[in-house]
Amino acid sequence: MKIAVVTEDERTISRHFGRAPYFIVCTVENGQITDRARFEKVAHHHGHGHDHQHEHEPGPQMIMPDAPAVPQQDSHAAMLEPIRDCDVLLTRGMGRGAHIALSRAGIRPILTDIATIDEAVQAVIDGTIVDHPDKLH
Repeated sequence: MKIAVVTEDERTISRHFGRAPYFIVCTVENGQITDRARFEKVAHHHGHGHDHQHEHEPGPQMIMPDAPAVPQQDSHAAMLEPIRDCDVLLTRGMGRGAHIALSRAGIRPILTDIATIDEAVQAVIDGTIVDHPDKLH
């Protein structure tokens, strides 16, 4: 099993999937973490036409008004490329679009209230992780 985690500091799980600059991918075999790798996460640019005041980066049309809109599913696909072989992704918050993109890619998104990567990964291994869909926005 492979478990991806979004992070800003490689120790804690990011509060927002879209803002985290890194993925940590833990490979689990026989109930033990056998490998841990860090991948840079492609920047997420929104082009879905609503105005947010929280943690979203401007889409190309906000920077350059004449730039073509990037379909949201395309930006999610590019962002998910480093973790396409993962079974689970852990985050402490995310938007519905990213949640849908992960599910469509065959990756189970889990919104956890556990802050540390090691503790949350262990909870997945133990089968005790709790998903908090109320953390979707």
